[in-house]
Amino acid sequence: MIQMNQIDMVWILTCSCLVLFMQAGFSCLEAGQIRAKNTINVVIKNTADFAISVVGFGIIGFSVMFGSSLGGVIGEPFSLSTTENPQIYLIFIFQAMFCATATTILSGAVAERMSFYGYCLVALFMVLLVYPVTGHWVWGGLLFPGNDSGWLAELGFHDFAGSTVVHSVGGWVALAAIRHIGPRLGRFRTQVASSNPITSL
Repeated sequence: MIQMNQIDMVWILTCSCLVLFMQAGFSCLEAGQIRAKNTINVVIKNTADFAISVVGFGIIGFSVMFGSSLGGVIGEPFSLSTTENPQIYLIFIFQAMFCATATTILSGAVAERMSFYGYCLVALFMVLLVYPVTGHWVWGGLLFPGNDSGWLAELGFHDFAGSTVVHSVGGWVALAAIRHIGPRLGRFRTQVASSNPITSL
């Protein structure tokens, strides 16, 4: 695994905190785009998808994303707790924040369209399979230099700041969900004033 000095570790933790603050930003954005009666639902969904992301990504997703490549498609699962280098936990925290961001993109698209439990199931599927597999295609060989890279990385694909692995994957899953679900109920009626996003914080 790549070795980090103390400045690197502080920087990764700082960036992880900044990405974590995106959860609050997404909550405000979504609360401002929906009817006031659904504000609590959006805030609870964003809190739940953060919890689902951290737990699910820690148990399975991280190892699928960064494990030894199986044909460039998926990583071979390993236990995060058996690793000898404690710096891997910093990388896990950073990547878990990205995973939470990808699932929150889905949350914004399905606001007022999907039940809470249905959303949690889709978010869990995204955290356990969709995000880690796509991440492995691009970033798979970066954590452990001896490992083979994913098939996109082998073709020379470079992802700039998570634009594909995080934002594009979140957007494509959101597009598939809203294509299947359809428009919001009451979407094309006369709009009443939207919710105040500051109250969601």
